Amino acid sequence: MIPAAFTYKKASSVEEALDLLSEHGDDAKLLAGGHSLLPLMKLRLAAPEVLIDITGLRDLSYVRAEGSELRIGALTRHHDVANDPLLAEHAPLLAHAASTVGDPQVRHRGTIGGALAHGDAASDLPAVVLALDATLVAQGPNGTREIPAEEFFEGFFETALEEDEILTEIRIPEATGAGWDFQKFTKRAIDWAIVGVAVAGSRVGLVNMGPKPMRASGVEEALAAGASFAEAAERAAEGTSPPDQPGASAEYRQHLVKVLVRRALENAHARRAE
Repeated sequence: MIPAAFTYKKASSVEEALDLLSEHGDDAKLLAGGHSLLPLMKLRLAAPEVLIDITGLRDLSYVRAEGSELRIGALTRHHDVANDPLLAEHAPLLAHAASTVGDPQVRHRGTIGGALAHGDAASDLPAVVLALDATLVAQGPNGTREIPAEEFFEGFFETALEEDEILTEIRIPEATGAGWDFQKFTKRAIDWAIVGVAVAGSRVGLVNMGPKPMRASGVEEALAAGASFAEAAERAAEGTSPPDQPGASAEYRQHLVKVLVRRALENAHARRAE
């Protein structure tokens, strides 16, 4: 299908993008990689009157270490996240998960900030930043604010970003030596995961198990109480409400998430022991 008509604006700086957002309000959408927004526009599920292109803001594309944190610019491409040596050493869960996003075309155009700001529960990286206890930095007309990943995802395609804010940076605590694993089950490699699981230490993020990205709190509670991996994994579906669709019912997903959580916990433990 063809998207509804819109006005195209190209921002040359974060400040110009913020001015355009303030001017057009909820009639405007930001365009980063476009792999999340454009399909919705083609299906007429999103119909912004103004599209603000921020793809040229290269000062928002970086990976660097500051103190005990890794800082990632929101416009860093998935490919660059997947191949960055700092992330490979200090946040391998994120690097690995980014390497499995979509296909090469998506990884070379899509951005980490775009994936997170979209707030899709079926996307891989929201679950990863939840497991990594990340902090997301937003910039708006009143300055910047830090939002814990746990508070960032609010509902179905809803995030804590205000209409006049831009996600500019993702901050992740260094986790050298910590056990980690990422599991997802798809029909095809380029498809959204039917279910996915991200494990970092004792934190567990879930993909496509509810209306928003979420943590497996039951699993985490069981691990804290000394449960075995198998026992903890049995609690993986607690508090979830996965989609019920042809070929992947809610009941099937609730069974599958237990299998993937157990596998991910065991693999994370094996990595920590290496």
